[in-house]
Amino acid sequence: MQNILVAEEVSKSYGDYQALGNISLEIPQNRIYGLLGPNGAGKTTFIRIINQITYPDQGKIFFEGEPLAPEHIALIGYLPEERGLYKSMKVGEQALYLAQLKGLGKSEAKKRLKEWFDRFEIGEWWNKKVQELSKGMAQKIQFIVTVLHQPKLLIFDEPFSGFDPINANIIKDEILRLKDEGTSIIFSTHRMESVEELCEYIALIHKSEKILDGKLSEIKKAYKNNVFEVSIETNGASQQALQVLEEKLNVLSSSNDTIHNQWDLRVQLPSHDTGSLLTEITNYGNVTRFEEVVPSANDIFIRTVNEKEGNG
Repeated sequence: MQNILVAEEVSKSYGDYQALGNISLEIPQNRIYGLLGPNGAGKTTFIRIINQITYPDQGKIFFEGEPLAPEHIALIGYLPEERGLYKSMKVGEQALYLAQLKGLGKSEAKKRLKEWFDRFEIGEWWNKKVQELSKGMAQKIQFIVTVLHQPKLLIFDEPFSGFDPINANIIKDEILRLKDEGTSIIFSTHRMESVEELCEYIALIHKSEKILDGKLSEIKKAYKNNVFEVSIETNGASQQALQVLEEKLNVLSSSNDTIHNQWDLRVQLPSHDTGSLLTEITNYGNVTRFEEVVPSANDIFIRTVNEKEGNG
């Protein structure tokens, strides 16, 4: 798979503070790449380097195989977490101005803006001042301006900030549509539920260092630890019998619904010997659920950071 952007051992310091330390990343084309990490990890510094707002102290960045250069700025769209609209300007006037800064002619910019305003059903906002808009409304305008020039690479920094669940879902669908149309996307967030929904690849940065990266599905497989969730119809098995089973297994948690004869277990196996587990538990009732627990992005995030901190 080709990469739209490659970073090789990029470092950046501000005085004695190291914001990035030898970061190497490969951002695949036409994929959504999650750039994750706690606040202050270095994500924003890396994004600013891509946008050439600041420059690395060492290392190289390549855009579509070429050294990153000023002409590539026109091929990148950046939606920062901080709002950057002029509050006293009218929405349409400002959107048109920003679109022209991205290289669009006035007539083409008007055409594309009308399409986006119609898509979001916000045509009546055109002559409103930005200061009249809510935080979420302003973020919608900034989203439109970010994607209007149809860049090859989009960088979204906490794009759902300020949105209610309905509008957040609208923006999520638009991000997926842009990806389906061929846009490559870097998605910076600390909201792990958004990572699960959108990202195919991730990198985790912690205290200026990359501590994890790769395809999310493969990372999840690597972080599985033989934990299974099991539900059993106990058929009236005694509490004593169930305790005997618990002693035979490494039960992490359990609950027993005596009214419905339902017993739920979370069990960890010493090896991936699911056959022996099934054989054992079927002696105590009918198995209605048997499912391996795949760690969530949030589980992986917490576990990896804790291990790095020596708390795992």
